[in-house]
Amino acid sequence: QVQLVESGGGLVQAGGSLRLSCAASVSIYNINTMGWYRQAPGKQRELVATITRHGTTNYADSAKGRFTISRDNAKNTVYLQMNSLNPEDTAVYYCNAYRIVDYWGRGTQVTVST
Repeated sequence: QVQLVESGGGLVQAGGSLRLSCAASVSIYNINTMGWYRQAPGKQRELVATITRHGTTNYADSAKGRFTISRDNAKNTVYLQMNSLNPEDTAVYYCNAYRIVDYWGRGTQVTVST
């Protein structure tokens, strides 16, 4: 079992920044892929960014150039630095870990105002 707890969400004005954190209950050193997903009201959950244990990253087109995913294996934590936020980024952001099966956190709300 892997428990994931997200934090760092909140209300921010357009153009602002937020840094999300995802703390895992186990060592993430051997978890190959961890990522961030988001779900806006009335929409399906979508990929934001993933990072492998070797540091290879993958971003949704909407996140490229604005968001940065990183992981600190020593702290069992994955981060998502989000810059130049716009109202379309408003969503619940979920942390994901894939180790045989998918594990999900409960999410953290990000709201971007105009």
